[in-house]
Order: sequence, then C-alpha cells, then structure tokens
Amino acid sequence: MSYTPPINEYEFFLRRVMNGAEHLADVTDGEYDIDDVVAILWPAAKLAAEVLQDTNVSGDRVAARIENGQVVTAPGMREAYAKFIGAGWSSVGAPVEAGGAPRIVSAALTELWSAANPAFAMCSGLTQGAVAAISWSGTPEQKSVYLEPMAEGRWTGTMNLTEPQAGTDLAAIRTLARPQDDQTWRVSGQKIYISWGDHDLTENIVHLVLARTPDAPAGLRGLSLFIVPKFLPDADGRPGHANGVTPIALEHKMGIKGSPTCVLQYEDATGFLLGELNQGIPAMFVMMNLSRLGAGIWALGIADRAHQAAHHYAHDRVQGRVLDEPEGTPIARHPDVARLLSSSASIITAMRGLMLQTSIHLDRAFAGDAESLELTDFLIPVVKGWLTEEAIGITSDAVQVHGGAGFIEDTGVAQYYRDVRIAAIYEGTTAIQANDFLGRKILRDRASTASRVLDMIETDVRQLAEAEDPVAVATSERMTRSLASIRDVTALLLEHAAEGRRRDAHAGGVPYLKMWGLVLGGWIHVRTLQAVLDTRDGITDQSHRRISEANAYGAHHLSRVAAHAQSASAGETGY
Repeated sequence: MSYTPPINEYEFFLRRVMNGAEHLADVTDGEYDIDDVVAILWPAAKLAAEVLQDTNVSGDRVAARIENGQVVTAPGMREAYAKFIGAGWSSVGAPVEAGGAPRIVSAALTELWSAANPAFAMCSGLTQGAVAAISWSGTPEQKSVYLEPMAEGRWTGTMNLTEPQAGTDLAAIRTLARPQDDQTWRVSGQKIYISWGDHDLTENIVHLVLARTPDAPAGLRGLSLFIVPKFLPDADGRPGHANGVTPIALEHKMGIKGSPTCVLQYEDATGFLLGELNQGIPAMFVMMNLSRLGAGIWALGIADRAHQAAHHYAHDRVQGRVLDEPEGTPIARHPDVARLLSSSASIITAMRGLMLQTSIHLDRAFAGDAESLELTDFLIPVVKGWLTEEAIGITSDAVQVHGGAGFIEDTGVAQYYRDVRIAAIYEGTTAIQANDFLGRKILRDRASTASRVLDMIETDVRQLAEAEDPVAVATSERMTRSLASIRDVTALLLEHAAEGRRRDAHAGGVPYLKMWGLVLGGWIHVRTLQAVLDTRDGITDQSHRRISEANAYGAHHLSRVAAHAQSASAGETGY
C-alpha cells in the first residue's frame, strides 16, 4: 500500500489554526510564506513515496554488516541517500542558523522521511542535531570546517553518549580525553548504541563525543564535549587521514534494522573541544533537545504510516457479516474496527498539531524570543514522551485491524510495530522525560509555566463553549473537566514535594506526563474545531472529518485523563 503524505494537513494547520503566515513572516523576515512551505513539501512527498519507501523493507530484511573495519549498509541505501542529498533535502532540513528552512518545515520533512523509511530518517535527523550543536557552541574555525559539508549532507553527524556501564547515568562515563600540546585532545574509550555510527553513505562522519578529562570534577560537571571526525579534515577542509575510531560490532535489534547501530572503539582518536571545558552537558543538550523533539516526530511518521495501512486494509477486506450492514460490507464498518480507526486518526491529528506548535515555539526561541524558549523547554518532554507512547499504541492497533495478517511480515505493519518500539526508549525513556518534566518544569518553578499554558488552553475552551454546535459543546465540557483534573493533580504533586515526599511525586510522573499530552492534544482539537466552525463557506467533507475526529478524541482519549489522574495521585501505593 502506497504512502499518502499529509501535506494537506500541514497546510490546514498553518493557514487555519496556527497563524502560520504571521509566524513565517516574523522568523524569516518574509523569506518564506505558506505557499513556499507547501511547494517544498510536495516534491519531498514524492521522494518519500517513490524512493525512500522502496528501501524500507530491504533495509529491514538485509542487515548492515562490517567489512574491513567499515559498515556496509543495506542494498539501495547508498543510492537513496545520493538522491536525497542530490535534490538538496539535507540542506532544506538543516537548522535555520546553518542555512536551512524554518523548524516547522524541517518538522514536516522529518515526518515524511520517517513514515517512508524510519531507519533512513534517523541519519539526517542526527546530522541536523549535530549541526545545531556545532552552530551553537563551536568556534568560528569549527563552524567553517564542519557546518557546510554537514548541512549539505556530504558529512553526517552522530551523538556519542552511552557506554556499557553508563546508560541513563551519564555521570558514569569513563571515556577519557587527554590534552595535547597542539590544542587537540586524544580520546579513548568505548561507546555503544551509536545510531549511524559508521556507514558507507558519505565521505566523512562527525562524532560528537561526551568524555571525561584528567583532573575534571566528578559526575556530570566533569564531562566535556568533543568533535571527533572519522577522517581528519585537511588544510582544505577535505577528509584526510583516518582517525582512531573503529566500529567493532553492530547491535542485533528488534527493529529499525536498516539503521546501523554501532559499538565504537576510540583509541587515541584526535578530538577537538566543542564549547567550554567541563560544560559538555549544556553543549550536548542542544542536540539532545532537538533529538527528543525529532524522536516524537519520527514516531508520529511511523504511526501515521501504520494507520494508513490499517485504514486501506479495513476498507478493502471483507470478513464476516457486519452488524446491521448488507452482505459484502468491508470490516471497516465493524463497530470495533471503526472505533480503532477513528481513535487512531483523532490522536494522530492531535500529535501532529502539538509537535507543529512546539516547532513554532522553537523557531521563535532560536530567533531570540525568551518566552518561546521557555515554552519549548516545557513542551519537548511531553512531545517526546507522549507522542512515542501513543505511536506504539497506534501501530499495535494497526496490527489488530489486520488480524492474523498483521502478524505476518508481508503486510508490513509488523515492521512498523517493531520499528516504533525504540521511540519510547531512544533519547531517554518515558520515565526520564517525566522526571525532567516534573522536576525541572513543574516543581522547580512551582508550576508557573504550567499555569500559563493551562490558562491559554482554558481561554480557547471558553471561546469554543460559545459555539452552537453539539460537538463543540461536548468538547468544551470534556476539556473543562480535564483541565480541572490536571490542576488538581499538579497541586497535589507540589504538595508532595513540599512535604519532602518526592518519591510519591515522581512515582506519578509518567501518568502525569500522559495527562499533559492528552490535554494538549485536546487543545489542538479545540482550536481545529474553532477553525472549522469559523468557516463561512459551508462545511466540507474534510470539515466533517475534523469534527468527527474531535468527537472521537474526546470520547476515547480525554476520557483517559481521569484514570491517569488517579494513578498520578497514588504515589508509591502498591509499588
């Protein structure tokens, strides 16, 4: 089944829901408008559907391998990547500060690439993050050497954090960087789980490596960040001598098999300090935050692809007599299949809208807007945690809609389910996102930012309540109850922390984060409904679909807020 990229959905959000024209004018000084964004997305959709999608199954079935100390990728990957960078897509997807398009464009592109081939998409996504980190913390010389070839996709980037004894606990990192007289560093150690840590797609790979330096403070305060290229750039900026970094093994994985996940051994590799000494975590956090947002978008792309497959299958497949329908009616009309399809469609719309709103804040944050930076920081753990968890559920439902055929690899949905499972682990598990969200975004400022966000949502809910439409009224009522619930739980968690019961507060972190995801997703439907009801030229088929999705979201997803509230409030009960 072919992939249908959601270009019309992006255009609707930008034109009707999120004031995209004003946003683009502000952050690009009029260089981009919505027509430009749409014009960019259509050829990208063609590449995703006609080129990248073809390598998705082959990458899953023919594993990458190591030959003569280098990774050889699955058949078709090199050719697909050549077409990708040849058409300039790596440059378009690069951060604005490196000559790329606004974040709302790169976010949409990330969804398209991820839906077509999630393993392939990880390579360009990591490179974008590495470009941003170098752009943010690099010296003028480092920027002149690395940014252009990386933004153009001739060189790719990686993030090297994890070690055998140091997963989430980065303070346990042992990789050592020793200073040299020529201002370089000698980096030695082993890094594991390095996505696209080695490959044959490009002429160079630029590793960003967290390492400890001699006499550095203990823990996270003793970590610094280093640029360690696979090949050392010569005086003309071209790849020169091989550096001391070798892929010694490839992980055998449940999914995204087309993406080589490497164990890298560093033996006196030449490194260059990126940012300040002992400030590796802040320097790396630029890339980590973009990667967390990217992981949410990546999961959304896979979820939408799986949902599209389920939708088409259900509308073609005839199996069993459908209740109160004529013989020969496809399974899409079975009540429970219809529930699964409408439930998934409604939450995909919420997910897409939330990540696009976050990308808008990110655009403004990089343009220097302090409030947008605060909102971006607030939203990213929710986007990462909630979108990835929901994507796992959507792909599971897609398998369920297919029935026994979904468990068979030939239909393709089993691969989507396997591929997306890493999303809730990659770049910090959902619990890590919840700890960050609760500790840094709620408890630290006594929910000040959270209260402002809830006030914004409440304003839109009150406006929707005035509409003379039954779905609008029902949605506003459901959202009002959900807002009250999340305010109550927030107050309780603040009380737990004030009383020294921090374990009770954090025990409810994941359900609390999910509450926020559901309420923020409901906000997207509130604004979408308002945009549809404001239409003066009549309700179209697409408008009916959006109204139906809002109703389904309220029934199937806002109803979960109350259950999460009970769990988040329970503390360590039963643990």
